[in-house]
Amino acid sequence: MSLTPASEYGARPRIWFAVYQLLWHLLLPLAFVRLAWRSRHAFAYLHHIPERLGFGYQKPITQNVIWIHAVSVGETRAAQPLIEAYLARGESILLTHMTLNGRRTGKQLFAGAIAAGQIRQVYLPYDLCWSVEAFLNTFKPKLGLFMETEAWPTVVFCCADKGLPLFLVNARLSERSARRVNQFGKAGRALFQAFAGILAQTEFDAQRYRSLGVQNIEVVGNLKFDVPLEAHLVKQGKDWQEALHTKHRLMVCAASTRDGEEALILKAWKDLLLNHVFEVQPLLCLVPRHPERFSEVAEQIDAVGLKFRRRTEWQGIPKDSADLDVVLGDSMGEMPMYYSASDLVVMGGSLLRFGGQNLIEACAASCPVLLGEHTYNFQQASIDALESGAAKRIEGELLLGEPIALMEALKSLLLNPAELSQMAIAAKTYSIEHQGATKRILAALDQQNFSLN
Repeated sequence: MSLTPASEYGARPRIWFAVYQLLWHLLLPLAFVRLAWRSRHAFAYLHHIPERLGFGYQKPITQNVIWIHAVSVGETRAAQPLIEAYLARGESILLTHMTLNGRRTGKQLFAGAIAAGQIRQVYLPYDLCWSVEAFLNTFKPKLGLFMETEAWPTVVFCCADKGLPLFLVNARLSERSARRVNQFGKAGRALFQAFAGILAQTEFDAQRYRSLGVQNIEVVGNLKFDVPLEAHLVKQGKDWQEALHTKHRLMVCAASTRDGEEALILKAWKDLLLNHVFEVQPLLCLVPRHPERFSEVAEQIDAVGLKFRRRTEWQGIPKDSADLDVVLGDSMGEMPMYYSASDLVVMGGSLLRFGGQNLIEACAASCPVLLGEHTYNFQQASIDALESGAAKRIEGELLLGEPIALMEALKSLLLNPAELSQMAIAAKTYSIEHQGATKRILAALDQQNFSLN
C-alpha cells in the first residue's frame, strides 16, 4: 500500500498533556541527578548538558535537514543504511540521541560525514514544550524520522502542530507495549495517530498499530538486515576462530546479556565443563549489554571459580586463551568480531523477561543462535530464524539455581558439528533473504507530497 501524509493528526489530549508537562518539570532535577550519578563511570555524561534543554548548540547551524532520532546504540546501528542512503543523495542529516553510548556509536560510524559537515550530532532535548520548541526552531528540519519505538509526546505533537512530517520508521510494537498504550485510552492512541506515518517492521507490528487507530501504515521489513558488518572486525573474528579451531576448540558467545542472565549462563557453563564430555573444553565469550556492568560481571565470573580474562587486556585478538574458561567481552563496538569468532550464540535478553536482543547481526556473521523463550521485542525475526533453521529455542525452564535446560542445549549443539554447520549456512541465508528494508523505506517516503528539495 502507498502511504499518504496524514491530513488530520491525532488530537492532543489537553488535560493529560498538561499533567504530563507538570510531571516533567517536577522530575527535571532528577534527570540531572541521574546524569551526575552516571558520570561516576564516564564524565562525558555531563557533556552537552544545554542540548538536553534545547539550546547551547555550536554554530554554524544547518537548517532544512533530515532529522533522524536514534535513541541509543541499537537504533543508531539500525539507522546506518538509511543515513548512508540519504548522504549519497547529498542530504544533510541531523542525528539525535538520548544516550551517551548512542552518541558515541554515531560518532564512530559516521566520523567522515561528521567531519565533512554532512551530519550534525546533538542530544534530543528533554520532552518539555519550551525545550522542544527551541530545538525545532533552531534546526527547522524538513523531515523527521524516529527509529523503532521512540514516541515522545511533546515532540510528536509539536511536529504535528508545525506541519513537520514525522515518521516512525523500522517501527516495532510488542503486545505488552500495545497493552500499555491502550491503558492510557484516547491519550495513548492519539500519540501514535499524530505521526504522519508509521513504517513497520512486520505485519504483527502493523496490526498492533492499527489497533491503536493508526491509519497510515506500511510494512517495509527490518533495517537491521541491511546493516553491513565491519569487514576488519569480521576478519579479526575469523582469525580468532581459526586460532581456536587449530586447537580443536569451539567458542560460544553469550551476547548482550542482561542483569540476572549472567548467573544463569555461568552456572550452566560451569556445569557443562564439569561434565567432561569434550576432548577440548569449549570457551565462553560473555558480553554484557551495558558497559557499566562489566566490572560487576567480572566479579561474578571470579566468584563461580572460572578462569577468565577481559577482552581489553589484549592488544590484538585474544589468541592466547588456552587456559581460560571465559573471555569477558568488555569492549564496545566489537560485536561483529565476537560473532565471527563464535560457533554458537546464546542471545541475551531472551533468557529472562527482557524481550530479547537483536539476533540478525549474529546470523549475518553465519553464527547459529540459541534463544530463550522471551523474544517478544523481536517476534517476527525470531520466528523466521527458528523456521529457517538459523536458530533453536531452549526447551525447558531456566531456573536460577539449576539452569539445566541451557546446559543441555549447549551440550547437544556443541557435540554435533554437522548440525552447527547446517545452522550456520541457514543463518547466513536467512540474513540475506530478508534484506531490502532501506529501499522500501526510501520508496515509501519518496511517495509523500512534501518536498525534500
